[in-house]
Amino acid sequence: MKDASILVTGGTGSFGQAFARRVLRDGPRRLVIYSRGEHLQEQMERDFNHPALRFFIGDVRDRDRLRVAMRGIDLVIHAAALKIIPKCETDPDECRKTNVNGAMNVCYAAMDAGVSRIIALSTDKACNPINNYGASKLMAEKNFIAFNKISIGKPLISVTRYGNVWGSRGSVVPLFKQRVAEGRPLPITDARMTRFNMTLDEAVEFVLSSLPMMRGGEIFVPKVPSERITDVAEAVAPGHICEFIGIRPGEKLSETLFTEDEARLTEDIGDRFVIRQMAPKNACVGAYTSGFNDHWLTVEDLRALIGSDIGGGIDGSAGKLGNGAGVKGGMDRRERSVVRLEYPP
Repeated sequence: MKDASILVTGGTGSFGQAFARRVLRDGPRRLVIYSRGEHLQEQMERDFNHPALRFFIGDVRDRDRLRVAMRGIDLVIHAAALKIIPKCETDPDECRKTNVNGAMNVCYAAMDAGVSRIIALSTDKACNPINNYGASKLMAEKNFIAFNKISIGKPLISVTRYGNVWGSRGSVVPLFKQRVAEGRPLPITDARMTRFNMTLDEAVEFVLSSLPMMRGGEIFVPKVPSERITDVAEAVAPGHICEFIGIRPGEKLSETLFTEDEARLTEDIGDRFVIRQMAPKNACVGAYTSGFNDHWLTVEDLRALIGSDIGGGIDGSAGKLGNGAGVKGGMDRRERSVVRLEYPP
């Protein structure tokens, strides 16, 4: 990243701030933060106080503003999105305008401005989507991949797809801590629920390490551990009363990072999977889901993450367990930590 000019859409969000904190150490020529949040931009500018940082107030729905912001930019990291599932369910048109139309605006503006590369952030909810957020991110993925045929190499565009991120806005741990402080039960949607887990630092490093591998049209998928929602509750507050509240509209019991159909296009390259446009010789077999993983975080692992500084704020640093964290292989997936579960009256 040394001497590079980089733009991050949604740059005042959890990922954007963690990315800036990491990349500024490498000495970029410019790091442009593009977002709608004037107050967050002001706070970030004051707290980072770095000469390489530039700030553009703008929306990914505004292609002309994107063109202006991308002048002289080498690399675009596209992190902007509407992500709250219930909000996307009740306001589907707004979800589409940002997540689908916004993705295309980023592509066209980057091509017009002569940007060399785009790497877009996606989500496990884009696999077999059952909600508007996942469907919009799947469409965005398809658009990014297809745009390589229009841009003909400039920009090269690839996608990173991963699951839940500890320390990002909307993560469940702050909610659980708040409920404990208030003396209220912890809300559990379903005791069988599982999710993939990454820290903010791991998400940033995954994106950065995918950049040298880009040829255009790939979807990069990390190998990450899974967590059980009941284990998260036990890690936050051992023995605290929990209550079933039911799965919200658009939620799944387990998430998927690539489907069985996508497996035929997926190559295992060691520390990650790469979904390609043409089937590789040694393609994977079967879907990669959080409920059937060989790598699980224990309650102790989760407690270590909670105890570390995983806050997504400007002065926070995402905790990291490192490679090999959690339990690999041979784990009885029927095991559960003892958590008091009570149905609400």
